[in-house]
Amino acid sequence: MGICISSASFEIQPVDFGNENVVLYEDYNINRYKQVIGSVFSEQGNKGINQDSAILYQGYGVENGVFGGVFDGHGENGQIVSKFVMNKLPSLLLKLTFSLPKVFSVKQNVMRRNFNKWKKACWGSFMVMDRDIKSLENLDSSFSGTTAVVAIRQDDDLVIANLGDSRAVLGRKKEEGVIEAVQLTTDLKPSLTSEAERIRRCGGRVFAPQEPHIQRVYLPKEDVPGLAMTRSFGDFMLKYLGIISEPDVSYHHITPNDQFVVLATDGVWDVLSNNQVVSIVCATNNVAAAAEAVVQASLDAWKQRFPNSKRDDSTVICLYLQQGASLQNGT
Repeated sequence: MGICISSASFEIQPVDFGNENVVLYEDYNINRYKQVIGSVFSEQGNKGINQDSAILYQGYGVENGVFGGVFDGHGENGQIVSKFVMNKLPSLLLKLTFSLPKVFSVKQNVMRRNFNKWKKACWGSFMVMDRDIKSLENLDSSFSGTTAVVAIRQDDDLVIANLGDSRAVLGRKKEEGVIEAVQLTTDLKPSLTSEAERIRRCGGRVFAPQEPHIQRVYLPKEDVPGLAMTRSFGDFMLKYLGIISEPDVSYHHITPNDQFVVLATDGVWDVLSNNQVVSIVCATNNVAAAAEAVVQASLDAWKQRFPNSKRDDSTVICLYLQQGASLQNGT
């Protein structure tokens, strides 16, 4: 379920997004005129059904508020888990945020206090989300789950919550006018020392039996499931081994130099660098077509770099932060 919310009353009403992989939702109860603020696109790989889901929600919380989320499902029921999170997390997060104490101060600490509120809401809503997945009847999520990378814009506040190995990258204008790539999240994988140490402390195993460059998580005495990330929703057989649903939450104050944010699943970042993705968005210079352009570039890169490998699903959100900006990139 999604939300339709009045900025005056904060009343939350359900909106059924359905079973689509990607959703672009504009709340006309808040926005008095249509203003394209981004694009979302997903392409199925050749491993089977597309397990990615994504939502770009305009009019979230405040009039120019936005919720963007990309969810990369995995395991036998990963596509069900990712869609469930896409449909429910926006409402859950906003409801929890409004239940926390309001920030009235407009002085120095307002940004820090706003961030602390959203950080608590992210932690709480992700925990509840994981619990709700576990309670679903007729859904076995023992070895199925989803990652999540979420961007929440409220006026000039940008909060990023990351769970797993999807990624958020900012396109920021430098003094000379070119757009540089700034990575806003850390890929939470077993190759990250702090993440691997937590898994091993809890009794899990981390190693790379087939692909030397890809560390995976395994049960103590069985070579399953080979999870390539260390945080996720679901995957309940691995929760006692340190696979957690606590997101890494960060804050960014939006300035006039900040042009756009790209959220994408690892099917994109496995073959394209941050700089390449930012350059593609700049070259497209078309809000509605930007996400599809990045996905298409990732498909072409897969064919060139891994012609004999099965291609992963690729999903992208491009969220523009300025209106009417002319993008260029000299890199």
